[in-house]
Amino acid sequence: MLNCTLLDDYQNVALSLADWASLYPAVQTRALQQHIADDRALIAALADSDIVVIMRERTPLTAARLAQLPRLKLIVTSGMRNAAIDLDACRARGIAVCGTSSSSAPPLELTWGLLLALARHIVAENQALRGNGPWQQHLGVGLAGKTLGLIGLGKIGGAMAQVAQAFGMQVCAWSQNLTAARAAECGAQLMPSLPALLATSDIVSLHLVLSARTRHLLDAAALGQMKPGALLINTARAGLVDQQAMIAALRSGQLAGAALDVFDTEPLPVDHPLRQLPNVLATPHLGYVADDNYRRYFSEAVEDIAAWLQHQPLRSLL
Repeated sequence: MLNCTLLDDYQNVALSLADWASLYPAVQTRALQQHIADDRALIAALADSDIVVIMRERTPLTAARLAQLPRLKLIVTSGMRNAAIDLDACRARGIAVCGTSSSSAPPLELTWGLLLALARHIVAENQALRGNGPWQQHLGVGLAGKTLGLIGLGKIGGAMAQVAQAFGMQVCAWSQNLTAARAAECGAQLMPSLPALLATSDIVSLHLVLSARTRHLLDAAALGQMKPGALLINTARAGLVDQQAMIAALRSGQLAGAALDVFDTEPLPVDHPLRQLPNVLATPHLGYVADDNYRRYFSEAVEDIAAWLQHQPLRSLL
């Protein structure tokens, strides 16, 4: 019998959202709820695992870690892209890597939830109300007539543009490869450069893949080009923004606020300033964490394992 371990099942729902019993008796499955950051503890937890199912990029599977897991034969990740898996090391060790499909609707919905909550100070006002504090404290930012700057106009960025127009916002967009045709299709104004977008936008939202070219795209210089008092939304990848430069801009007031769902280190350290800044609205990487998406992830993970057992792997990342 093969052993399958599901990592980072924070909500303790993975085993109830798919038919893992269909893999028995060939495979027995267990789920671990607590994140394991320590190398030794992780290797010990996975020492007897033939199959590991990981949730997005929560737990990196590096070459060093893979070298200490000689039993590992199959990795299944939610989604079809995972920068936390060393694919070259997997090829070298003969470890199969498969993925699942993923819906763009949950991250889109969360992005708008964060944007609205940040602009209208919903969390602070709710906390004051629940604590019998002041009745109304903040002057919110209305969206109608404001400009939303989208950095990246792919599937999620394009949907962001459509929703923004429903709110009566002006939409502009930029990325290195964005075409005028794609911008027009989404109802967005194509900006000639990143500085032009930053100088124009009241709210900036990031929707790019993290790569060597996009890492720290918003550095101190770029953040300084934003409109004074602008808002920044990042539900894509933390590495798109220089975190220390962003913290400095938030402290100085150059940025009026930031709504964040992604961080350089996850879980975010308990003493991290992003947990304390009053003009930061942060959530613990919830973009994809929704019921239908999770059912898709885990059901397709079961399919991947069943197909691999038949020597017909599905959705290979290699």
